[in-house]
Parts: sequence; C-alpha cells; structure tokens
Amino acid sequence: MSDLVAKYVALQSLVAEIAAETSDAHDDETVAQLAIDHHTVVRQFESIGNQRILEVSDRDAHKAAGCVTVTEFLQTKLRITHPKKGLQAVQALEPLLAMTGEKLSPLCPNTARELAAGTIGPDHVHAVLDVMKKIPSAVDVEQRARAEEVLAEFATTLTPKEITAAGVRILAHLDPDGILTDDRDRARNRKLNLGCQDSQLMSKLTATLDPITRALFDVVLAKWAAPGMNNPDDDKSPKGDHGDADPELLKQAADRDYRSQSQRNHDAFTALLDAAVNGGVLGGSHRGLPPQIIVSITDAQLREHASVARTATGSDLPISDVVKLAAEAQPHLAVFSDVTNEPLFFGRGRRLASQAQRLMAFAQYKGCSKDDCTTPFAHTEMHHAETDWADGGLTDSPHMAPACGRHNRAVGPEPHQWSTEKITDGPDKGRYGWRRNTDPPDQLRANHVHRIDELLQRHSREVDPPCPERSEPTPARSFDIVWPRAPLYLAAS
Repeated sequence: MSDLVAKYVALQSLVAEIAAETSDAHDDETVAQLAIDHHTVVRQFESIGNQRILEVSDRDAHKAAGCVTVTEFLQTKLRITHPKKGLQAVQALEPLLAMTGEKLSPLCPNTARELAAGTIGPDHVHAVLDVMKKIPSAVDVEQRARAEEVLAEFATTLTPKEITAAGVRILAHLDPDGILTDDRDRARNRKLNLGCQDSQLMSKLTATLDPITRALFDVVLAKWAAPGMNNPDDDKSPKGDHGDADPELLKQAADRDYRSQSQRNHDAFTALLDAAVNGGVLGGSHRGLPPQIIVSITDAQLREHASVARTATGSDLPISDVVKLAAEAQPHLAVFSDVTNEPLFFGRGRRLASQAQRLMAFAQYKGCSKDDCTTPFAHTEMHHAETDWADGGLTDSPHMAPACGRHNRAVGPEPHQWSTEKITDGPDKGRYGWRRNTDPPDQLRANHVHRIDELLQRHSREVDPPCPERSEPTPARSFDIVWPRAPLYLAAS
C-alpha cells in the first residue's frame, strides 16, 4: 500500500473517530472554535479534491471507474451537483499541463492559495471566476492579474454576493467608458439556461442576451405580449401577433386582460414556441422522431387523470395538460405492434431505426438505457444492443435500445469499454442492461433514472401488497403520444 493510499485509509478511520465524539465536555468558546476548525479543514480539502480531479483528468483514470467522461465521473462517482462548474474551478485553480508537458501556472493563483489555506470556500471561488469571465479581452495581462489578486483578498472577508458587488466596481474601474468591451466579450458571455422542474413542474429560465437577440426579443414582445394578445385564459383572445387581429376584438380582449407584463411575456413566448413547433420551422424529423411534443403515459393514467407524463425531451407534464393538448390535436391512432402495418423488423436491410421503432423504444426506456445516464430520449441514438451493426447486428426493434452519443461510442471490446445484454428476469426483464467488460457477466445494470414512477409503484406494492382475496389488476400499458396539429401517434408497449 502506498503512503498516499495508507494516509487516506487512516483519514477515514480518524473521521469515524471524530464522528463518534461529542463536544459536551467543552466550554462554548471551544465548541465554536471546533466548528471553525472543522469548516476550515473542509475548505482545504476542497483544494486537495481539485488536485485529485486534475489527476483523474490527466490520466483518463475515469475510465477505470466505469465512466466515459470526466464530467460523468464527477457527477456519478464524486456526487458533485454542478460538475461543469467544478471542472471550471479545477482549470482555473490548478497548474495544467502545456502541450509540451511542462506545468503552467494557475490562471487564478491567489484564489487557489486562499482555497488551499481554507480561508475561502467553493462559493467564493465561483463568485471570483464569474467576475473574471466578465473582464474584457482587451484588458492587459497585468491588470487582469491585479484584479484576480484583489478579488482573492476580498474573498477572505466578503460573502460571495458581496464579491459580485465588488466585481462590478472592479469592472467599472478597468473599463470606465465601456469602450473595451467588444463582440468577443459579448459572444463569450451570452447564455440561456433552462432550470430543472420544481415540485409544481415549473421551470426557471435565465439568460444573458447579446444585443441582437435582445432587439429581436423586444420586437416579439411588442407584438405578441400586447394586452389582450395570446391570453390562454381567454378563448376570444387573438393569437399570434396583433397585426391581423380585429381592432375591436383586440380592444375588448385587452379590457378583459388582467395579466401582469411578466405573465404576458411568458404567454407570448409560449405562442412563439408553438408557432415554431407547428409551423414547420423545425423540419420533419429530429433523430428519427417528429419534432413535436411526445409523451409516454399509461392507459390507467389517462383513465384516472392522475400522475404526470414524461416527454421525449425529459420534461414532465401534468395529465391535465396532456388531455388538453390531445384535445387540440387532430388524432390519428396507430398502435405499433407486430399485427399492424408499421415495420419493426428490418434485419440487415437498413441500419437506422424507423420512427415506429424509436417510438416503441421511448415507451420502454424513456431515455438513454445506460445506467445513471440522465440524457432524455430525444437526444439519444438507437444502439444495436444485441450485436453491433458492424458485427452483423439486426435493425429489429427487440434487438435495439436507446443510448446517448457518448455511451453508444463507449461500447466495444476493450477492457475499459462496455457491453449490453438483455435482462432475462426481474422487474427489468426484456430491457437491455449495461456492464463493463471487466465485470462479471451477471452484473447487468439497467437505467431507472427515467422510470422513477415505476420504482415508486414497485416500492408501494412491496410495502403494501394487494389483498390475496382480490384479483390482480390488469397491468397498465404504456403509450407514446405525439401532438399537436399533427397526427397523434399512440404506441403501446
């Protein structure tokens, strides 16, 4: 056992001993100091952890842990909530290797020093890095270095929010007239982020728009977010823009419109997206699927109007919205099975899966089939899971499974690569599982991330099994539905 491995073993033992102790016998001053010392050590270990991550990245050691990318390693093995931000901190604070092999100085050496000393934490680091990213490219190296030094000094006494406020003053000092900021800076700082859905299935959209995008959005809001326009609570509200609306009808709709400006902006954005999805702007196909809303629900959910439905892009919709959208569609029902005209078996006749095959796969998997992968179905490829196409695999629905691009490319014969096999028993029977080539053949792992509802139902049955006198309920079938203003496809699994 190496010294470093032995020290980590000793550290884990020491942590267990500390966790078993209490501070009951100490006075208040000592208790407070113990808390300070504890969190100082935690911050110091954040710096050491960055060094470990850099070592994993430099040596591609994430593959030995069964991860295809370093980001996946941070997310699944290190349980880091925001892996990309974590990698950005590593790249800014640690000495990276140049193309010639020598170590470079950290981009933010003073911030790295304070983190290693435990005087600042990761939130302070991210606040400093956010300010540094906003410094114009035209600012010279010496001024940039001085700004980082000042920010690192501020971080030892200020909160992350106060660092951001101080950063505004520093940016104003570096570019008082705003003449240094150019198109490169605006292009570097543009962003639009869609947050996760909360308990009410609502999502937060945050954006930093460049001037052209802002000007275009202003034009859209001026027309589509006008009072009375695109009001979902008013059946007589004009849709689209008010250029073609009857002036009298628009005036009456505006008088009935009690929405705030923010709500009108939201509804205008919804109308704009609806026009793009259903106006042919997105083309006829995306990865073999129609570029429209596709959801997976069971007939029991439709019947009971309960639970939520998962879309192919990874969003959740309340069943009430599912019913509302389905009512607005022009329904055409096509149940894809071996008794219909939809071909699900192509053999060697073609390599790419058909739309029907992808809809069937969505009903079964909901997303990438690789365990712990969060990629939604709309961003996956159809993987020849039984036998690779190059090795004679068949393009038949029972022999394929969805896989995101990076995991599809991770399948192969090398020791660090993966294999896929069909699971033959248990709750995942019929689905394909994944295992590393160095794992025993029986260690197949299915992905449950996209099928949380099934796990909850299974757990509910285990905790509260049905009464033996009652007959077993009919299993609910799973469907895929595509809408609106297009054929409504229903695929039963």
